Formats: sequence, C-alpha cells, structure tokens
Amino acid sequence: MFGLGIPELLIILVVVLVIFGPKKLPELGKAIGSTLRELRKSNQGDDETKDKDEAKVGATKKEDDPPAAG
Repeated sequence: MFGLGIPELLIILVVVLVIFGPKKLPELGKAIGSTLRELRKSNQGDDETKDKDEAKVGATKKEDDPPAAG
C-alpha cells in the first residue's frame, strides 16, 4: 500500500494527532468519511448516467437508420 509500513503509519498518526489534537480528530474523520461517501456516490451516478445515455443513443440510432434496400 504505497510502500508505507506500520512504523510510517504510526508516525503519520502521531503527527496528525499533534497538529489537530484529540478533540478535533473525530470531527476530521467524520468529514473525510462523508467526503469519500459523496465522491463514491457521484461516481456511481456518473456511471449510471453514462449507461442511460449510451442506451438512448443506441435506441435513437436504430430508429434513425433507413430501411435496407432489398
């Protein structure tokens, strides 16, 4: 995972704890979690919108095709 081991993660945790303090840490975690949740939601929404748009284009394309001569 990005070349980070346990010692590096512990150092990062201590630095974050010193910078933000123990009272702000839960608020920070909650904010990060909600941000990630919203990001995932928006990405899933984009995929669904893309699928719907592709389906509309395919349906429209079939309707607009001229009848085959034969």
